[in-house]
Amino acid sequence: MAADIPLGDRLEDDDYPAYTMGRAAEMLGTTPGFLRAIGEARLITPLRSEGGHRRYSRYQLRIAARARELVDRGTPIEAACRIVILEDQLEEAQRINAEYRRAANTAAESSGPGSS
Repeated sequence: MAADIPLGDRLEDDDYPAYTMGRAAEMLGTTPGFLRAIGEARLITPLRSEGGHRRYSRYQLRIAARARELVDRGTPIEAACRIVILEDQLEEAQRINAEYRRAANTAAESSGPGSS
């Protein structure tokens, strides 16, 4: 299926699982054990290659990097994962609220004085 998508497009896709566990750990400056731990804490769920190897996307690496920052500051890994999940949920809720506000403002402008 991925073969149907041009390579350039896959490399631009934040969700494309382009990185092996070893490469991901190297990029984050951590160990494969850290990546396994945040997977067990359900912060990220790597995709699996046909051979069963974990593969990570750029989005997942950004999430893992944020968890690593917290752990490096002394936050227990389970708490760091929960914080990152809550931050991600808050960001999404704020994005949705901004969309609703824009839609409400557009509706108010189109139904305001002189729109009849």
